[in-house]
Amino acid sequence: MSLRPAPSVWTAAWTASPQAPSTGFTPNWSQEGFTAQTVRQVVRLTAGGGRLRVRLSHAYGTSPLRLAGATVARPVRGPAAEAGSIRRLTFGGRPAASVPARGELLSDPVDFATAALDSVTVSLHFAEPTGPATFHAQAWTDSWRAAGDRLDDASGEPFGERTASWYHLAAVETDAGREDGVVLFGDSITDGFGSAHGADRRWSDALAELTGRPVLGAGIGGNLLLNDSAWYGERGTARFTRDALGLPGVSTVVVLLGLNDIGFAEAPHEPTYRPAPLVTAEEIAAGHRELIRAGRARGLRVVGATLLPLGGSDHWGPHASRVAPEVNAWIRTSGAFDAVVDLDRALADPAAPERLHPAYDHGDRLHPNDKGYQVMAAELAAVL
Repeated sequence: MSLRPAPSVWTAAWTASPQAPSTGFTPNWSQEGFTAQTVRQVVRLTAGGGRLRVRLSHAYGTSPLRLAGATVARPVRGPAAEAGSIRRLTFGGRPAASVPARGELLSDPVDFATAALDSVTVSLHFAEPTGPATFHAQAWTDSWRAAGDRLDDASGEPFGERTASWYHLAAVETDAGREDGVVLFGDSITDGFGSAHGADRRWSDALAELTGRPVLGAGIGGNLLLNDSAWYGERGTARFTRDALGLPGVSTVVVLLGLNDIGFAEAPHEPTYRPAPLVTAEEIAAGHRELIRAGRARGLRVVGATLLPLGGSDHWGPHASRVAPEVNAWIRTSGAFDAVVDLDRALADPAAPERLHPAYDHGDRLHPNDKGYQVMAAELAAVL
């Protein structure tokens, strides 16, 4: 029986999947957290409206998170905001709020007109120590921090420090009233690894531009379908409800996950790849079936994406060369998904089908470049 919620005025226009504080791929502030500081973050919306609201995550916090204040604004460049555009957010009518341990917080709606593909600046001020911060490790754009309360600063000048992660910011929703949103659920490929930094060239960006639909990226770099990871998030089967099914205005989920489950076992010397058990195609298929059942129980269409070619990468070896084709054959022929997008064949090198086409390779023989992500989006748009 479908449990799809009744239509809502609210539509998820941007999301980032929460992760536990960790060292990460690049330097970040998640483990140290924030004290008497303002964090400024810029995100690109895929659905516009006359009002918006912000969802904050403290999913991995062990004590309440005290938020002293928050604003939204129109970005100009870097941390600078358009003069006169800054609007204060409230929470239950109050400017400050407390986010419960392992919980989340939704702001009150604020009048703030946006169009699809507009960017919005979200600033959060933490007057008290936060402890380690729930974050999203790989933003593929910059975030900034400044000492003190800089919520109303438009110049951006006090924001002298930056990283490439998002902190406590899980979603921005608008009153678009759309019900055709698409969630891309996956790993670093869905997260945009290899796309041009700060240019909004991820797979999700390209798909939103092609289709005009709200598109939500729910990828985590290094994420596994079947196992939790200290660096790479909770396993896909565990985080699926939170990161995909619970978003307002969604009708379709696209699953591209399992490559790391297969490939991590080929690089046992990498400490962050653990756990890396030898998984079978049958185990990957069982994990996919679990996601399919959960999606259909919410009345959603679930699209399966074949795993991209990984030949020649650090994920390639005897095990991967056998299991990856078996998984892709199952995705193509099992009939388990409502539809299939064959990214493996679309991005393969015709001269060596187990490898990414050189024109689409970011350089590590595993992740696409901007052109590759555009091809992926075009293939999926044709299926949607």
